[in-house]
Amino acid sequence: MFYKLTDEQLMIQSMVREFSRKVVAATAAERDKTKEFPADNLRQMGELGLMGMMVPAEYGGEGADTVSYVLALSEIAYSCASTAVVMSVHNSIVCESIVRFGSEALKKRFLPRLTAGEIIGAFALTEPHAGSDPVSQLTTAERDGDHYVINGVKRFITTGQNCGLVIVTAKTDESAGHRGISAFIVEKGNPGLKVGHTEDKMGLRASDTTDLLFEDCRVPAENMLGKLGEGFKIAMVGLDGGRIGIAAQSVGVAQAALDAAIKYAKGRDQFGQKISKFQGLRWIIADMATEIEAARQLMFSAAAMKDRKEKYTLQASMAKLYASEMVNRITGKALQMHGGYGFTADYPVERFYRDARVFTIYEGTSEIQRIVISNNILKDKRKP
Repeated sequence: MFYKLTDEQLMIQSMVREFSRKVVAATAAERDKTKEFPADNLRQMGELGLMGMMVPAEYGGEGADTVSYVLALSEIAYSCASTAVVMSVHNSIVCESIVRFGSEALKKRFLPRLTAGEIIGAFALTEPHAGSDPVSQLTTAERDGDHYVINGVKRFITTGQNCGLVIVTAKTDESAGHRGISAFIVEKGNPGLKVGHTEDKMGLRASDTTDLLFEDCRVPAENMLGKLGEGFKIAMVGLDGGRIGIAAQSVGVAQAALDAAIKYAKGRDQFGQKISKFQGLRWIIADMATEIEAARQLMFSAAAMKDRKEKYTLQASMAKLYASEMVNRITGKALQMHGGYGFTADYPVERFYRDARVFTIYEGTSEIQRIVISNNILKDKRKP
């Protein structure tokens, strides 16, 4: 490991690794089959301080840095990607957005419950006809006295069924483009908020992904996050942090796949020797380990820039792009090394392969990351 970790960061990594491999891993395969939401995992993670890692202590959080957070998230993803994606959205987007843009009243009202794991946060930006182009969203929020009335449909919402609150974006000024979008906190139990269709997914099956239906959903005006018209900005800032989280999840799943492949190669006999002795497989393992380490360093670089309060949009997109595509290559190679057994549910690489596939899609596709990266590079080169 080339990035120099502090003693505190190493301690956090060690603690989460032990919890992940003893507790989280124990039910991961079964949850993949039953789609049971990992509520008990998340409750224990709240007790360990993992559900508000970067939230200041005054609001119940740990006040940890981003590097510590991605170390912890990678360790959870190593054992169960479904649990990790809930942790990632909850920490990277929901808690961070409230810390950065919420009023003092909103912070005191919601952050202690979120950091304790009492409630889980969700983030609702995507719509049936507005995925990579959020400005095309149709959800509206109209002012009505001391409230806003929200109407619209959000799609592919992680933890839509099991969340306690959701940050939702909606148009407050149809004529103002991205500056006409605002963000609101809506609590579960609001009579105007209903859970719609639940997706039957290829992977991350223990993490529910649903439609959320807003039907004359009345929200107090003080539940607006940030200022009027700042919803697009809040979403983009949240996604920057979320993309570092996707890189961390990718590194965790990839490392699990590599370790599983090494274990299998050391135990499998063919042609009178362990297959780990074959040069062809040894070279594949070397390439896999190198790719994982490269992604890990990109993850650390983006996280460290965020901690230094530098602009990190470019590095977050690079880390997300490379790590998410890397994990798809690594899980594919790990499955191939298992031969026919890799295609069965008897070995975990089959689950790793399915879980990894969405990483190049959500929180900005690989194609969107390339747009972000190229825009930042070309813009910088035009500067005198």
